Amino acid sequence: MAVHVMTAKDVTKKVFAKESLFILDVRNESDFNDWKIEGENFDYLNIPYFELLDGVEEILENLPKDKDILVVCAKEGSSVMVADMLSEAGLAVSYLKGGMKAWSEHLEPVKVGDFKDGGEIYQFVRIGKGCLSYMVVSNGEAAIIDATRMTDIFLDFAESKGAKITHVFDTHLHADHISGGRKIAEATNATYWLPPKDATEVTFEYAALEGGQDVTIGHTTINIHALYSPGHTIGSTSFVVDEKFLLSGDILFIDSIGRPDLAGLAQDWVGDLRETLYNRYKELSDDLVVLPAHFMIIDELNEDGSVSEKLGTLFAKNHGLNIKDEAEFRRIVTENLPPQPNAYQEIRETNMGNISPDEEKQREMEIGPNRCAVR
Repeated sequence: MAVHVMTAKDVTKKVFAKESLFILDVRNESDFNDWKIEGENFDYLNIPYFELLDGVEEILENLPKDKDILVVCAKEGSSVMVADMLSEAGLAVSYLKGGMKAWSEHLEPVKVGDFKDGGEIYQFVRIGKGCLSYMVVSNGEAAIIDATRMTDIFLDFAESKGAKITHVFDTHLHADHISGGRKIAEATNATYWLPPKDATEVTFEYAALEGGQDVTIGHTTINIHALYSPGHTIGSTSFVVDEKFLLSGDILFIDSIGRPDLAGLAQDWVGDLRETLYNRYKELSDDLVVLPAHFMIIDELNEDGSVSEKLGTLFAKNHGLNIKDEAEFRRIVTENLPPQPNAYQEIRETNMGNISPDEEKQREMEIGPNRCAVR
């Protein structure tokens, strides 16, 4: 039978639609356990490629006859070979084009809302990494928030909307992925904004992103009545867009809260984190729609694949917002920190402009799940 090719976009559609898929992952067991393609109705079998060099006969009874089978490896090559063997054995199979590297880099744009004076906001879901970027489009202008290093999709999307990118923001100095913000700003002559408290070691010019500022994009105002919101980093800054959306960066997620330790200052910053979540955010309207910079688990996706929830709902349901005792909050946050992101120190140095790794090195630095949350 013919071997089919499935792209990261194809798999993303299956995730969003909650379709069934059987994934045969032929990476090493440790890599599979650390990070895999996730879907609500996905099933898995992990058999390292080297165990299949002599054939696939021994695993045929473990593969379904009534489901799509997708073979996955790190870069593509091994999955093509295994898929060929399975096809020769009579199974209908596909392999993931570009492997897990392609899965890590795919961005899926989803419209998440309209503005009262025209315009809209789009969320770019980096499904394999859990990163979320945003584009505000209004009256022929666009602003981008927390862009990934895959910059072409933002440039092409803005062009498709007939919008000129005039402002680019990073809510904080990222430690789990390489920002594309500065690169986009340079390509479009846009203003690049960064919180100055996170930028003390950067090697480039930027506009200081500080609380109390309003930035206008077309007919839409981004109020950086910003919530200077430290805790994940000392400069973390939140935005309110059109008095309707709260872009919370890595401070508040749908099912979790931000971690305070990626600069080695967990004990110092956990108090800032609590102040932001329990006091600064409490002053905001419960009706604001929270749009975070990451999601942690697939359950956080809405029916359309977007990630959002009203602030009032999060205050009612998010465990991290309901720990009344401050000492208990400190203990829970500092004792439940997940493993640190892959190469996070190198990523921070790259985002400061201190090092300039080539594209392949940047890919390697970002491989793996996002680990920005405490849950």
